[in-house]
Amino acid sequence: MSRSIVIAVVQANPTVGAIAANEALARKKLAEARAAGADLVVFPELFINGYPPEDLALKPAFWRAGQAAVERLAAETNADFAALVGVIWPAEEPGRRPRNGLAFLANGAVQGVAYKTDLPNYGVFDERRVFEPGEGPSVFSWKGVRLGVPICEDIWSPGVCSALAAQGAEILVAPNGSPYRRTADQERMQIVRARVLETGLPLIYLNEVGGQDELVFDGASFALDGQGREVMRLPMFEEAIGVMRWSQGSDGWTTTGAPLARWMDGPGEIYHAMVVGLRDYVNKSGFPGVLLGLSGGVDSAITAVVAADALGPDRVRCFMLPSRYTSRESLEDAEDCARRLGVRLDEIPISPAVDAFAGMLTPLFENRPPDLTEENIQARIRGLSLMALSNKLGSMLLTTGNKSEMAVGYATLYGDMCGGFNVLKDLYKTEVYEVCRWRNANDPFGVAAEPIPDRILTKPPSAELRPDQTDQDSLPEYAELDAILHGLVEEEASLDQVVARGFSQETVERVQRLLYASEYKRRQAAPGVKIGLKAFGRDRRYPIVNGFRDQVTSR
Repeated sequence: MSRSIVIAVVQANPTVGAIAANEALARKKLAEARAAGADLVVFPELFINGYPPEDLALKPAFWRAGQAAVERLAAETNADFAALVGVIWPAEEPGRRPRNGLAFLANGAVQGVAYKTDLPNYGVFDERRVFEPGEGPSVFSWKGVRLGVPICEDIWSPGVCSALAAQGAEILVAPNGSPYRRTADQERMQIVRARVLETGLPLIYLNEVGGQDELVFDGASFALDGQGREVMRLPMFEEAIGVMRWSQGSDGWTTTGAPLARWMDGPGEIYHAMVVGLRDYVNKSGFPGVLLGLSGGVDSAITAVVAADALGPDRVRCFMLPSRYTSRESLEDAEDCARRLGVRLDEIPISPAVDAFAGMLTPLFENRPPDLTEENIQARIRGLSLMALSNKLGSMLLTTGNKSEMAVGYATLYGDMCGGFNVLKDLYKTEVYEVCRWRNANDPFGVAAEPIPDRILTKPPSAELRPDQTDQDSLPEYAELDAILHGLVEEEASLDQVVARGFSQETVERVQRLLYASEYKRRQAAPGVKIGLKAFGRDRRYPIVNGFRDQVTSR
């Protein structure tokens, strides 16, 4: 006699710490899945508490609130309808840390809790700081089917899944809180396929979706049958429910008719991550909207476009703050971009403030010639003005520096670095242009076609803080700079290795010097969307006071 079970996976967007809201969202999704005929509904990792909870996980009151929410949800299950819900589970003994758990809800109560065994402690993860590991993996039985439940990191090495297979698991269900990065979907697929081929068991990979601080969860949930074939795929960056009827036949457990969404790639994937990251940061923080300085340059232009796509043009307000060095072309380009987007643009000339500062400070400058000081004063006047507008209007200020600039310190503290969030923080300058060109060719949110004027994409980038200034007066060409930075930052390559790629020793040593010297600025920078392997901040944490400098030894 063949057996079957209908499993629904919920790819949804919780908020860290908002237990009542997450409980309500879980209840809503439970009802939707039940109406779709599900026998079992599965939620992502730590869904009730939100992921990652960081040191919130150390608060006993936070554990108790999550446990109570799960117990209320359990009361709504019965003999035909069950759920697996991610939740922090309280420590069993005083003075012990809690566990990253997956509660099995059935027959009106919590029937058991599986615990995450392998706690990640690298990159953005620091779970060993806040959780106790589980002693071993768990298998739950529902509708006569034995379900193994590895949690996120538990599938990244063979041990846990092999142990579940040895315990008699027939289908593996893996809830995740796996943040987006460029290569994440390919890496997950590779890992899951390896576990399937090792165990011969189908594996359902469920991931969270939405933004949390600097992390974006891309969803992209999927399932493989026991032969490693894709049988379900949910969309990226969207909430969704995947309903699968698994049946046991001569070929093992199989499912048909499940959704097979098409996944994004390249600049389009990155762009959607930026939109989701900004949207959820603003909305979950309770801001009515955002504002930014629109300079006529490429960085502020794409930031304004992302903001309009994320929040709608009516929640975005732009300001042009020209100085005596601002070109007519920049004014025109900013106006053109704002018009295409349908956002409001106001102009605030800063020359009166620049003159006032000159009058105050010149007597104390002791007749020293103008230099970077005067350039930074202009940037700081703009930052002060925009922060004042943010305070008065209540909207969050967006900062617009890209990763290339932040890497080498080509940014002014308390000036253009002012702001609450930065969608470009983990994008090198060359990648900014790639994303801009993609967005001009695509209008995924129906806000504006070709929103960035072509001249913004073709003119030499400039801070316009002195006459005829361009970025390349102070920096290597961005294609060269970004390639060097990728080696030093993303790869932790030695100077010898980078020089061997064809770059001059002098340039590579200079970029290293700027990179290390700018750490103090990055520590004070706004949070921003993680895109790559080594985002500045939680991914890459270097000391501010740092006497080490790599040396070129090859000749």
